[in-house]
Amino acid sequence: MIIPPVGGLGVQLSVSGAEGLAQSGQSGAAGGAAAGGGSSGFGGELTEAISSLEQTQDSATSASQALAAGTASDPESAVVTVEDAQLAMELASQIRTKATEATQNIFQTQV
Repeated sequence: MIIPPVGGLGVQLSVSGAEGLAQSGQSGAAGGAAAGGGSSGFGGELTEAISSLEQTQDSATSASQALAAGTASDPESAVVTVEDAQLAMELASQIRTKATEATQNIFQTQV
């Protein structure tokens, strides 16, 4: 599965096995997504989180472009939007790092 670039960074991440996680999460929920109308399982939650991060990055890009062009009506809110996007990206990066470390620890565990 290829994750599209976030906010024009031009970086594509390849996630192997994500389709299997999404499928197992949906089948394990016994159709909860269809009945509840929301996402179910790990795959659905991950998709929502990445989508939310992408929306945050897009709004920050728009705000910074408006600020640079001088068309921003409220420069303070533009700066706050960009800072929120930066913090969201840092959080996503830290979560990815911790998940990678946890996965490596699991694979190194002696049985």
